Amino acid sequence: MKKIVRTLFFGTVISFSSNSQEVSFTEYDLKNELHVILHQDNTAPVITVGVMYHVGAKDEDSGRTGFAHFFEHLLFEGTKNIERGKWFDIVSANGGRNNANTTQDRTYYYETLPSNSLELALWMESERMLHPVINQIGVDTQNEVVKEEKRQRIDNAPYGKIIYRTGINKYIFKKHPYGQSVIGSMKDLDAATLEEFIAFNQKFYNPNNATLVIAGDFELESTLNLISDYFGPITNKGQKIKRSPILEDDILQEINAIEKDANIQVPAKVLVYRTPKQTERDAYVLDYISSILTGGNSSRMYKNMVEDKKMALEVLAFTDAQEDYGTYIMGALPLGDVTLSTLQKEMDKEILKLQNELITEKEFQKLQNQFENQFVNANSSIQGIANSLARYYTLYNDTNLINKEIEIYRSITRNDIQRVAKAYLNKNQRLNLDYLPESSN
Repeated sequence: MKKIVRTLFFGTVISFSSNSQEVSFTEYDLKNELHVILHQDNTAPVITVGVMYHVGAKDEDSGRTGFAHFFEHLLFEGTKNIERGKWFDIVSANGGRNNANTTQDRTYYYETLPSNSLELALWMESERMLHPVINQIGVDTQNEVVKEEKRQRIDNAPYGKIIYRTGINKYIFKKHPYGQSVIGSMKDLDAATLEEFIAFNQKFYNPNNATLVIAGDFELESTLNLISDYFGPITNKGQKIKRSPILEDDILQEINAIEKDANIQVPAKVLVYRTPKQTERDAYVLDYISSILTGGNSSRMYKNMVEDKKMALEVLAFTDAQEDYGTYIMGALPLGDVTLSTLQKEMDKEILKLQNELITEKEFQKLQNQFENQFVNANSSIQGIANSLARYYTLYNDTNLINKEIEIYRSITRNDIQRVAKAYLNKNQRLNLDYLPESSN
């Protein structure tokens, strides 16, 4: 890959030119430390503009959980120059769509519009960063919105505590903020003052804690000028965020717990393991293991427990690797009179197979093909590319991972799969959770 470096008055631009199978991009920093990533693709008249802020649920103070997710909503309220409640109307009136999402580690806002609305999108995101209106009316309005979201997604949703980890992470993380949910506590949000919301904005929503990404149909030189005009004058309201590692004690003994859900009739057995952070190679190996166990109808757990033995209605296994730590979650729903302990024994057998036997060459080749396809699909749209570029820089500090990550998967061996299963998927290192209907004794 050829690297071209050139210096402009507002920073150093690094361009990665690529072959047809790679995602080309240009990245640089403004003087205010806003990181900018540009991916030019003029094949269709569409543009995605996104801003990823390096702030998530893990950055919240104890007793004030839910702030990052709350701001995902609050910063759509309006700005000094965008009338309250009109954000979505402006985007849709110009033929576009927009959204935002929050994790434990970052918050991402984006607009996808016809490319002739590039300047509009840049103006709107600069307004969000520079002139947000944070007042009591907006706080009260979004408080109700967040409460309703919590009711729909967690409180009233079958298996919501598993899907959104509220019934899981609190057992796995005792010191790290990952133990608290992204949506947070409604009690905490109710108790927060307007001044606390303003202070949170001033601390985290600054150029030096953000990445601006533009992907799609644009002309480079004019876009560089627009970025300079709209984002260059924005000053940082706070100091650069510095994070100290928060280390968890090793899990040395199986944690047994019960969670109840009024929205279910069928219980679940869930096994959860603490695993490496997303930048570590073993986190990628765990993705392979997840696919081996439950990646489709031909996967091991599905074929054995659902099809052959007909002991489970459904099986699941997935990784949740994050910036500081990860979790590996596997589970099953019983069929008929099958007990949760029987499901657990069968899942443990599957783990033991991975620990004691290499997967077959045929299974391994299928696995590699599956991840090749996933990689291609993830970067098949302008919107997907924009998200990936921002995420790889913000959480991995390596934007070009968008082109290199597939090589990490390709480098994984059958021995790696066996080694990682032995290292992390042990009984004394896990949460053993019975997820029961509310009416259960």
